[in-house]
Formats: sequence, structure tokens, C-alpha cells
Amino acid sequence: MATFTIFGTGSMATAIDGVLSAGGAQVDHISHDQGANGTVTGEVVVLAVPYPAVAGILGAYAEQLAGKVVVDITNPLNFETFDELVVAAGDSAAAEIQRALPDARVLKAFNTNFAATLASGKAGESATTVLVAGDDAEAKSLLASAIEAGGIAAVDAGSLQRAHELEAIGFLQLTLAAGEKISWAGGFSLNK
Repeated sequence: MATFTIFGTGSMATAIDGVLSAGGAQVDHISHDQGANGTVTGEVVVLAVPYPAVAGILGAYAEQLAGKVVVDITNPLNFETFDELVVAAGDSAAAEIQRALPDARVLKAFNTNFAATLASGKAGESATTVLVAGDDAEAKSLLASAIEAGGIAAVDAGSLQRAHELEAIGFLQLTLAAGEKISWAGGFSLNK
């Protein structure tokens, strides 16, 4: 089973840890308080932090992230207005991370899920599904297997280019929940 290092200790980090641990994965965390002093032990690294924190992590941990599978869960929204994405049109946070870490295998996943849906395994009345995008088939399979072992469905959403659309879906879902149009225990689901 794969080993994971999760940057972050918030609700999403905890929920992702719960899914991975339920599947038998070994998981450790690097907290904000550790700053640049943490050690990346996992072969898969999950960036379970707000988008503005990513640049600092990449700057401090670039050497340790080389050769790793790096999972970006962020939605790069403007936290002041909560009304726009801050990446260039047609770009994505995941693509930015891949450019910053050319020796890593970057995936986009978990950004269209809420913590409650990962913890319960349900998005409203439907089963929770994690969409995974990336250019490395082996990395996607590794992550999907760990998610599925934890009791949650995982679907290959295509190449890393699809991160752009996943971030748009994540942004829409967040704004709907913040506007109380949907529940934080709901969201979009995928039915096969």
C-alpha cells in the first residue's frame, strides 16, 4: 500500500486521511506550524491547504517533492471576493504546480468534494466519487486504488488539462454552499 504525506491538518486533510487510513495506507501530516521543517516521508503528497499556501510549500519543499506524486486539492479562488478564480483563463492551479515541480507527477483530486462527503461516503443521497486528473496513468491508478480501498469511488477524469474544468466545478460548488444553495454535506455527484 502507498504511503502518504498530507500537508495540512484541517477538515479536508482529516477527511482525506480518514479515507486513506481506512484503506490501510500509512499517512502522516506536515502542519502549518512546522513551516519548512517537516519531512516528506510519503511517496504520495497531498496538498490539503488553501491555494494561497501552495507557493510557500513549493518553495520550502521543492527538493523533497521531486519524484513524488503530488495531489493538488485546491480551488484557486479569490478569498477576498469569493467570486472568481485567480488563475489565468484556461490554466489551473494543478498546471501551475506541475510547472513549478517538473520532476513530480501532479494530480488534481478531491477539489470537487467536501470534507463531510468524504467522511460519510455520501454526497447528498449519492455515493461520494473522487475525480482524478493527471498525465501519469500509474500515479492516477495508485491514488485511485488507495481511495477505493478506503471505500470511496474514484474516476479517472482525464489528463491534467481537465484540472481547469475540475477547478471550475469546485469553485461553483463552493459558491453554492457558501450561498446556502446546497449543503456542505451535499454537492455534485457522479452516477454511472
